[in-house]
Amino acid sequence: MTTIIRGAQVLTMAGQSYHPGLVAFDEEGIITWVGPDKGILPPFLTDENVQIIDGTGKLLLPGFIDAHCHVGIVEEIAPVEGDDLNETSDPITPHLQALDGVNPSDPAFQDALSGGVTTVCILPGSANVIGGQAVLMKTGGPLAERVLQNRGAMKSALGENPKRVYGKQKKAPITRMASAALLREALVRAKAYRDKQVHAAADPAKAPEPDLRWEALRPVLDREIPLRIHAHRADDLLTALRIGKEFGLQMVLEHCTEGHLIAGEVAQAAVPAVVGPSLVNRAKVEMKEISPATAGALERAGVLVALMTDHPVIPIQYLPLCGGLAVRFGMGEEAALKAITINPAQILGIDDRLGSLEKGKQADMVLWDGHPFDTRSRVERVWVKGMEFVGK
Repeated sequence: MTTIIRGAQVLTMAGQSYHPGLVAFDEEGIITWVGPDKGILPPFLTDENVQIIDGTGKLLLPGFIDAHCHVGIVEEIAPVEGDDLNETSDPITPHLQALDGVNPSDPAFQDALSGGVTTVCILPGSANVIGGQAVLMKTGGPLAERVLQNRGAMKSALGENPKRVYGKQKKAPITRMASAALLREALVRAKAYRDKQVHAAADPAKAPEPDLRWEALRPVLDREIPLRIHAHRADDLLTALRIGKEFGLQMVLEHCTEGHLIAGEVAQAAVPAVVGPSLVNRAKVEMKEISPATAGALERAGVLVALMTDHPVIPIQYLPLCGGLAVRFGMGEEAALKAITINPAQILGIDDRLGSLEKGKQADMVLWDGHPFDTRSRVERVWVKGMEFVGK
């Protein structure tokens, strides 16, 4: 059955908006039509097997995407048994997979839908210099279909967190120098492992002993997946950029708290930034310069910016509030909407199927009774690949 939403103001995040607009998707959850609502249905949509939803007075947008959170891997109501965020037995754990720690029954997935968030990137924590591999998931749908991409990025961390965790254990890294050195060492060892594998193609007897750690880093070295580096302070951000350049890596800066101080350098490096969480206090020394204005400053400098909740730091359903706060502190409204739709889709490599309302993309969309940056607005309906999870 084809579903049609008509009469709403449609913000496609693909360069056009329609007021009133018309969006249709088929029974497979794929968008088949996006355009103005001229009062007459396109001919191919006029068969009898059609459900029409009146969106008059509403706003229809793509489902929001949180590019950095810990839904399901840190459960708010289970602070011990539900905390699988950080494996603090070793600072280098690239072989860990966030998916193995995610509880899909975490109520936060339902909370996400209530805030219009339909896709999340779940990462390991930042205790380790290399923490493990991220998983990209839908927040609703059949369990077997919710994982969009496993092992799609590698989490790394610089700054206070690895120092604090391992300094207490009297083992490296105790300094920022050691964190950078451990990261470089891991990349060098992974490169040597990869080179041995390549040479062994001609002589299998020379193949290295299997090592899950270096095997996991090979896609990073081959630029198949990004290294997503947690860093708050400007000097840590610059260290991340240096290491990325040294090894020719695809990178993303996570948090980027002092990014506004070096916006030009970040833009010149052509490295995206996932900024936030901004609605928090100065919990650590390295967050003393935290400001909701950072995202806008980076965006104006030419950086591809997405916003994060870092759930549970900010509850996942308040991702739209993060966008509104960025607007309050100088980011353009359209830029802020892009920072929770098409921009994270591009950063995550899923913009061919998500992040905007376009023909051929998945029908992840949200019908709002007002602008999502207005705290009075409510989600009326949510579709995830055409399946309705919140609505009438």
